Amino acid sequence: MSNPSLLILPGDGIGPEVMAEVRKVIDWFGAKRDLAFDVSEDLVGGCAYDAHGTPLTDATMARAQEVDAVLLGAVGGPKYDQLDFSVKPERGLLRLRKEMDLYANLRPAQCFDALAEFSSLKPEVVGGLDIMIIRELTSGVYFGEPRGIVREGNERVGINTQRYTESEIARVARSAFELARKRDNKVCSMEKANVMESGVLWRDVVQEIHDAEYPDVELSHMYADAGAMQLTRWPKQFDVIVTDNLFGDLLSDLAAMLTGSLGMLPSASLGAPMANGRPKALYEPVHGSAPDIAGQGKANPIACILSFAMALRYSFDAGDEAQRLESAVNAVLADGLRTADLLGQEGVEPVTTAQMGDAILAKLDASL
Repeated sequence: MSNPSLLILPGDGIGPEVMAEVRKVIDWFGAKRDLAFDVSEDLVGGCAYDAHGTPLTDATMARAQEVDAVLLGAVGGPKYDQLDFSVKPERGLLRLRKEMDLYANLRPAQCFDALAEFSSLKPEVVGGLDIMIIRELTSGVYFGEPRGIVREGNERVGINTQRYTESEIARVARSAFELARKRDNKVCSMEKANVMESGVLWRDVVQEIHDAEYPDVELSHMYADAGAMQLTRWPKQFDVIVTDNLFGDLLSDLAAMLTGSLGMLPSASLGAPMANGRPKALYEPVHGSAPDIAGQGKANPIACILSFAMALRYSFDAGDEAQRLESAVNAVLADGLRTADLLGQEGVEPVTTAQMGDAILAKLDASL
């Protein structure tokens, strides 16, 4: 039987640096846990534009469709700000999501005990936080038509269209209910049914799927603005939150900062099952390309490493190994090791990107 396949797209800025630490972790699992992967690597984002004049070539897109999972670093940077919208680095990521039909974006917000002090909220509010936001990723206002900037009389008008079909809502709702069954069995669906017809349909379809297929899961509904307020008031009231593309973009960033650092959090984007039963999948850290620190060894690789842990869990049926890796990260943080983005104490010397990766490998060795 062949090894599972993994396409690595380091991207721009700090992407190659954090991905280098992930490669060390992948090699460790192959050498120490008999869990080897067929790994290939390619370009996406600004580096792909520099090499090929496009943020994602057709050949790379085809390869992404063939592999068992894609692991991406980060894309973008100020040097590409003046490019035409159609070839900006971010268009490469959007094309991957759209053509792979990765409709369910899983973004955990987990507060490691050692980092509770970094949150802007009180430690008792965020300590032990472990929630999952599932954001619909391939429809809604980011993709709806008509869109664009047009002229009406003497002024310009920007147009974007919020659009959802029943089937688009139903499939992401099922993803939320299935995941909730593996966690605390609670789902909160968030929309704006009070002012948006798409929100009315969203609420109706989520309720219908629940009643017909998942009556054992506790379901609640909440307006998205109230959800944002409740996330900052008492986030531990939630387990799984499911919401649309726009609100999910906003709420998941808000939830990420509750944990103290956007640079600590992974994400998974999942689609329909392939012939082998695995979902099409792309894993990436939530953080951006941070071009201001690229090449300086200051980047935190933990979010990218935890993205690989999500791949182990959701694409490769290796939940125990995912837990091993997550425990290694937790142990390193408990020992007080910090990259520059996590420094909050005077006299604590930051470790480099590579040193953080090596420390996690040492904890993995100790777990054997």
